Amino acid sequence: MNTYPRLLAIVLLLSNVTTAFAASFVEITVTGRLTPDACHVELSDEGMVDYGKIPAHTLNPNEFTMLPSRLLELSVQCSRPMLFALVGVDNRAESSLGPSVYSLGRNIHVPAERLGSVALSYRNPLGDALSMQALASSDNGETWAPAPNAPPRSYVGFAPPGDRQPDFIGQLSAQLQIDTAINFAQYLTLNQEVPLDGSIVLDLRYL
Repeated sequence: MNTYPRLLAIVLLLSNVTTAFAASFVEITVTGRLTPDACHVELSDEGMVDYGKIPAHTLNPNEFTMLPSRLLELSVQCSRPMLFALVGVDNRAESSLGPSVYSLGRNIHVPAERLGSVALSYRNPLGDALSMQALASSDNGETWAPAPNAPPRSYVGFAPPGDRQPDFIGQLSAQLQIDTAINFAQYLTLNQEVPLDGSIVLDLRYL
């Protein structure tokens, strides 16, 4: 007659033991992200070059009109010394006047008219506070040669003078020179205000 009460007492005891064990530990969660080493690129003035209003009568009808050169301060900050190159990408390539220059876009009133060109070049580069030279590659980094100019799709790396391969750099500073030319005025319809529309991306690529 007492078998059942004993069994019940044992079950209750085991239940209490289980509850005690459940309360005797806590869970630890460890989170985070492993991120690759990377470089950050900045340009002064947020990369904006504004020539303001350019009167049509000041443009040369029979040759390109060169606008004053402008300089932007370029800075590359890397988490550690790394091999990299900068590649210019022309967002208006369909209206370019040649393979070695970037485009100023088209006349919004007469889309067949191409407005002009932009040339980029690197001046006075410093890598980790040491004087550098710009090296250019037209074959995606296979071969390099000293050259300050940075035409579209060309790789530009940096190295100490005399070297022929880009060097590992942690901090780079340089001046990016922008040379802008307006197309022959005789090829442009200028009876309305026409905005210049150059758009270039500097793409940092790891080597």
